[in-house]
Amino acid sequence: MTGNLHEFPDAAALAASLADEVAARLETAIRERGAASLAVSGGSTPKRFFEALATRDIDWGRVSVTLVDERFVPADNPRSNHLLVATHLLKDKAAAATFVPLYYNVPSIEDAAVMATEKTAGIGNPFDVAILGMGGDGHTASFFPHGNNLDRALDLSAPRGILTMQAEGAGEERLTFSFASLSDARFLALHIEGQGKKDVLEQAKAGSDETEMPIRAVLNRAASPLEIYWAP
Repeated sequence: MTGNLHEFPDAAALAASLADEVAARLETAIRERGAASLAVSGGSTPKRFFEALATRDIDWGRVSVTLVDERFVPADNPRSNHLLVATHLLKDKAAAATFVPLYYNVPSIEDAAVMATEKTAGIGNPFDVAILGMGGDGHTASFFPHGNNLDRALDLSAPRGILTMQAEGAGEERLTFSFASLSDARFLALHIEGQGKKDVLEQAKAGSDETEMPIRAVLNRAASPLEIYWAP
């Protein structure tokens, strides 16, 4: 599997189209199962998508939103993905959604991983929608090249839930859903922008070493088709 590529002329067109698709998927989940689950990624790329999705007219009170991964920092920290989502997604119509964080103010990141696994256990089995990003080093979620927990994180036979991750390129310690938790999302998307990211993705497709470029695991082994949304 190498993914289905959806190309757009610019970031605004991509954000609008992805927001429409995600809203439709969430609506379907609500209609068929009474509730919907959405896991989103951080970074600067999804801001425009979040802003667009927040205006979509769906029954947000039945939607649970969580993060694909998070830094082990409080929600008011500028590098917090929680803060990013609160600022750009959980507003307008989407303010009615239920947000389930990954960070908790507990003594250790291991304690936070246990608590986050418990808090998210009731959603995402599988996720209705999971939106991934990708770094220039080929990481996705907090699956960083040579991360201390990478093998466990990429093991599809491992239990669902939250793991910790430390890696040279990660900065802060991270909390991340395992690949097993994301792989079978009913709609699994990779949102990337810029020629540089597209080049990284092509490099990932050409190789096989997942410890060097963990995005390869998603490209090659995800249970659901990967929908790649890209704009220059």
